[in-house]
Amino acid sequence: MAEPMKIRATLQGDVADVRILMMHPMETGQRKDAKREVVPLHFIQSVVVTHNGKTVLDTQWSQAVSRNPFLGLRIKGAKAGDKIGVTWIDNKGDKRTDEATVAPAS
Repeated sequence: MAEPMKIRATLQGDVADVRILMMHPMETGQRKDAKREVVPLHFIQSVVVTHNGKTVLDTQWSQAVSRNPFLGLRIKGAKAGDKIGVTWIDNKGDKRTDEATVAPAS
């Protein structure tokens, strides 16, 4: 199982500022290891972000995204205590889902 994502969601007025760090190798299939063998493709293909269960972002990625990708977005109409869910699926069928709560502005 993949490492948990780091998700931070803070409220700014009625907009949640969401920042997500996904721990993933994101191999392109072009890099060679110490034995000069090609490291096989391994990358996140699909990312879905939800706000209280409603999809607010559904995206498809390729191997062109860097290792441990960072994603930032803003969600209008959010309130403190709302739930932000993030799910990714990679090309090997691995899946990770994590959730965070929108924190009030400090």
